[in-house]
Amino acid sequence: MNEATTKPRVAILGLGTMGAGMARRLASAGFPLTVYNRNSQKAAPFSKLGAFVAGTPREAASRADVVLSMVSDDDSSRTVWHGADGALAGAATGAVLIESSTLTVGWVRELAAEVQRRGCEFLDAPVTGTRPHAESGALLFLVGGSAQALAMARPVFAVLGRDSVHLGPSGSGAYMKLINNFVCGVQAASFAEALSLIDASGLDSEKSMSILLNGAPGSPLVKRFWDSANTSGLVPNFFLGLMAKDLRYAQEEASRLGLRLETAASALDVFQRAIAKGLGDEDVSAVLKSLRRA
Repeated sequence: MNEATTKPRVAILGLGTMGAGMARRLASAGFPLTVYNRNSQKAAPFSKLGAFVAGTPREAASRADVVLSMVSDDDSSRTVWHGADGALAGAATGAVLIESSTLTVGWVRELAAEVQRRGCEFLDAPVTGTRPHAESGALLFLVGGSAQALAMARPVFAVLGRDSVHLGPSGSGAYMKLINNFVCGVQAASFAEALSLIDASGLDSEKSMSILLNGAPGSPLVKRFWDSANTSGLVPNFFLGLMAKDLRYAQEEASRLGLRLETAASALDVFQRAIAKGLGDEDVSAVLKSLRRA
């Protein structure tokens, strides 16, 4: 039997920074692959990797046992799943539908209920990691949904990620991803403010950074942001504007639970000011330069 026939057919919906890396990884591992992207020009190169380029999410889903969406926000997710040309309309009974985008818990639970009514399995499985992790299969999947659905998805997760953590019922993965990114955003914003304070104080920048990076504040994220901010011609691994969106979503979810994330609110302000300076489409590490003196 041909090895490819033993692997589930996979459709990737969304070929942005993360989705493209995931699609290339699956293609290189020999999975029967279908891809869809709203901008068809981004999808066209994947035909050279052996993937079928679908014209609609519905067509992509109709060709797959496992359908994975990786898009930017709630609105984009609704668009790709809903409607006459949406993936829900094309998914076969029993297919595993996975939403790996960073979304609100409310929308994820709504989608899970719709998927169940259609006789399919659903997982919310956002990831930690950036473009290099997607391309190398080193993502960590944060999974909400049934154990049965996760078991069906594991062959795909095993190629795309270093691990998958089952956190509970639908919505659990979405919650954990927002918490994860909220903490990352706060670290990044505080580091940006620290750099502005170093500049304003007249301290020696090189010595000051050595103390921060090699001491307790020098988390892996802080070190990565510093390296990225000092790399010329950097291809964005994660857009600054998406971090602002994630901080906003985290605040909204906390508010629904009767909580206020004070540090998230402050961090979001820092990111919104960076966006106002035209940095929204740059790598998230650009937040470091947004507060620095020219």
